[in-house]
Amino acid sequence: YLGDNTLLVEDDEIDPFESRAPFRSKPVVFAVHGICFTLGIEMMLAADVVVAATDTRFAQVEVKRGLVPTGGATIRMEERAGWGNAMRYLLTGDEFDAPTALRLGFVQEIVEPGRQRERAIELAKIIAAQAPLAVRATIENARIALREGAEVASALFGSTQTRLLASEDFQDGLRSFKEKRAPRFKGR
Repeated sequence: YLGDNTLLVEDDEIDPFESRAPFRSKPVVFAVHGICFTLGIEMMLAADVVVAATDTRFAQVEVKRGLVPTGGATIRMEERAGWGNAMRYLLTGDEFDAPTALRLGFVQEIVEPGRQRERAIELAKIIAAQAPLAVRATIENARIALREGAEVASALFGSTQTRLLASEDFQDGLRSFKEKRAPRFKGR
């Protein structure tokens, strides 16, 4: 804890919990296994895609210690799972399993134990093969929708798409489709 509104990082540093600007522009694929409690869940919920081993145990136990989660669980659990589902685990500190985390939208895939890292890397490589400008723009627009609403995010579609249509990446993506080859994106 570093101050009134800061947990673990200084104001000018990127917050790994994605709770304030400056926000990261690169996607994060997170793998979890074993025991994933408190800050582990909050870092997981700040990621873009999460792969969990089937035997992962989850719990947000701050209430059992006289604390409130300050890494985003009170926000993201409710956003993904709805009020009642979030309160069920935030207010009791009870454990839940990987299938429950998947059902609640906290993780996107569950795999056999020992395969979670490999699968997370596979997904990260798939994402890394996409057009970097488009990946960044997608994350940015989704973040705006989440924080400022769908109307604000959709108002940016035209200017964002115009910028992407003028990129070298789009031109190569279009050529690669016509030429039936993998694109060679450069982030320009």
